[in-house]
Amino acid sequence: MSTTTFAGHTDQTNVPAQRPERTPLRAKKLVPVDCGGLEPVANRPSLDEYLHMTWQRRHFIWADARARTLSESRRFLLGTVWLVLRPVLDASVYLVVFGLLLKSNRGVENFLGYLVVGVFLFRFTSGAINAGSRSIVSGKAMVRSFSFPRIALPVAEVTRQVLRFMPTLAAMLVLIVLIPPGARLSWRWLLLPVVVALQVVLIAGLVLLTSRMVAKVPDLTQVISLLNRFWMYGSGVMYSFERFTDNQTVLAVVRLNPMYQVLDMSRDCLLYARTPALWSWVVLVVWAALALAAGLVYFWRGEESYGTS
Repeated sequence: MSTTTFAGHTDQTNVPAQRPERTPLRAKKLVPVDCGGLEPVANRPSLDEYLHMTWQRRHFIWADARARTLSESRRFLLGTVWLVLRPVLDASVYLVVFGLLLKSNRGVENFLGYLVVGVFLFRFTSGAINAGSRSIVSGKAMVRSFSFPRIALPVAEVTRQVLRFMPTLAAMLVLIVLIPPGARLSWRWLLLPVVVALQVVLIAGLVLLTSRMVAKVPDLTQVISLLNRFWMYGSGVMYSFERFTDNQTVLAVVRLNPMYQVLDMSRDCLLYARTPALWSWVVLVVWAALALAAGLVYFWRGEESYGTS
């Protein structure tokens, strides 16, 4: 092949490129690596170790719940006022519908206080379950990025709901004292924190159950919201069941409802200066313990599946 030169320019058009000389490949040396201490990122530990790991992250859970509570209140002009105003508006609507139109207040002593206690306490339960059931789905980015016990997310959400409920609970106590005929202060008010604590345990168990379900099928959030509505009507939030039926079988089934017991026991302590019956305590304790145990085991068994879909 020829090479033509014009004024210092060399035409290399048909000159094949020279290939670099190949150096002989050296044999690759395999270095053994000890993988004995490595574990999968989403590996499920034993239940007791799982609880220990969760306890070690209690400061993160508290900080996350507190930060999200503060950021949520800053999004609205009235801030935390809405935490109290919303259940008050709900109670006003139920008062018009059930008290004035349907006359369900007949035979119910201190119906306004009865309604306020029912609406405030049940709204706390339904709101916590609705929000907690979405905790894994909403925290999927964190689940996929970091290694930590996934139970921290629903527990942090329950903690956040408890923090949001504190001013609401205080407002409820003030309202039942100020609204005529006014609740009478008694030593039984000291039993209310115990009832609310059992309510929180019940909520935590249900949140653990529903959060794993929703992590698998996100559309279940709509079903949970609907079931919460049915639960409200079956818990005597706006009316007394004794007002509509004297069938003892129906009443016995209603009294097995844990939220019915939460509301009934709270009303006894706050409005009627009555000590809740032993049977009511037994029903509520059993429901709370079973819900927490079942929710904990069910959620723990799905630890390896969160964030994979």
